[in-house]
Amino acid sequence: MAQELPKYLVLVNWMKEQVMSGHLKYGEKIYSENELSAMFGISRQTVRQAVGILEQEKFVERRRGSGTFVTYSPIKRREKTMNIGVISTYLDDYIFTSIIRGIETVLTKNGYSMQLTFTHNLVENESRALRMMIDKNVDGIIVEPTKSGLPNPNRSFYDEIHQKGIPLVFFNAYYQGLPFPHVAMDDTIAGRLATEALINAGHREIAGIFQSDDLQGHLRYSGYLDAMRAAGLELHSEHILWYSTEDKACMAEDFHRILRCLKGCTAFVCYNDQLAVGLIPLLRARGIIVPDQISVASIDNSDLASLCEVPLTSVAHPMALLGETAANNLLKLVANPRFNATVDFTPNLVERASIRKL
Repeated sequence: MAQELPKYLVLVNWMKEQVMSGHLKYGEKIYSENELSAMFGISRQTVRQAVGILEQEKFVERRRGSGTFVTYSPIKRREKTMNIGVISTYLDDYIFTSIIRGIETVLTKNGYSMQLTFTHNLVENESRALRMMIDKNVDGIIVEPTKSGLPNPNRSFYDEIHQKGIPLVFFNAYYQGLPFPHVAMDDTIAGRLATEALINAGHREIAGIFQSDDLQGHLRYSGYLDAMRAAGLELHSEHILWYSTEDKACMAEDFHRILRCLKGCTAFVCYNDQLAVGLIPLLRARGIIVPDQISVASIDNSDLASLCEVPLTSVAHPMALLGETAANNLLKLVANPRFNATVDFTPNLVERASIRKL
């Protein structure tokens, strides 16, 4: 007669089968002690014994206050190609040159080649870029997501990347709900700092102009709301203007929307320097002078901020450091899939001449 397995080993074998078959995936939280106890009709002590064995064999990991998570992946280790895929929305202007240079410096220093492509913030270009990186069998991918403020139509590609065990790090923003780390500026704090700069200068009627199809716009708006509420200031919907990537090309033709948003305000928070630099001459042409008639605080502290006809008070984006960190953390993920690669940089404000004190 075959000897019956001890109850704890029955659970151990079942858990291993769930992981190896892919029913329980790397990084997922497993059932609680109470749930496993009820499922198998065993005591919690027996469950703990089984989980202890699984932990010793590196199948799971207990995290205090969070639960127990799968730390084993049945995916076979991939052969290294010494190539890293980098997908960015843009390259040749604004903050992107510094970020990409930071990424390239780290990858080159570590003996990797960079496969670089751009989406121009179009989701169909992102899908082609992801397909190319998967087919090239790169060792990892660094991605600036396209239209990260909207539902992601390329989910199937990211699921394939996850299933194949290809390390991936988002930079600048990220798609919510995907199991990948990100390296970004804390955009909520950025929005709050820009708004506080105007509040501290005595402004009370403060408008906000934000980008709707990128996550940064939503987070910066959240920071704006935090600062307004903390100061006890009223929020007025008519003083908030949302625009998309496609809207940028026709800002001058559609300027009446901006004038309507700014009516009755003494200041506004601008989504980024690029937009602010474009708006200031349009305002001047209509007799609205920055900062005499209206003050502006911006975000990113790009070269445009200091070169603008009215030097901008702007929240500093880490740029090159962000790129270097994204590349370094991606390489650490290549070496150790359990590495926590997420970083949110705390920004600081750089004050210039675009804010008038009341």
